[in-house]
Amino acid sequence: MSNIPQELKYTSTHEWVRFDGEGVVTIGITEHAQDLLGDLVHVDLPDEGDTLATGDDAAVVESVKAASDVYAPVAGEVIEINEELEDSPELINSDAFGDGWLFKLKIEDMSELESLLDAEGYAGSIDEDDE
Repeated sequence: MSNIPQELKYTSTHEWVRFDGEGVVTIGITEHAQDLLGDLVHVDLPDEGDTLATGDDAAVVESVKAASDVYAPVAGEVIEINEELEDSPELINSDAFGDGWLFKLKIEDMSELESLLDAEGYAGSIDEDDE
């Protein structure tokens, strides 16, 4: 079983969301997702200032096995991207919930966070995928 921090929110498409306060959230892909992809070799991030709707294609992570879209778990404006990933995409493999974060959003509607999965719900969605 992958590490699933209790304090984060999740989507069934394997994004994690950390509320940083003042309407800002940090987004990444879960340890389970990076494990499925394998060694990451490239990350295509959104541009700062982009406005994303919930479910929009926000980024692409590419591994030696495949490329996978990363979706915006909530709507908002991209206010920061993790520029370290341009030279070191493997940070996602080594620290998916820390240094491997992808981008930060200034969210429009705080109530969207309530629709995301908690750690237990995400663990259940992984179990369903494995069946």
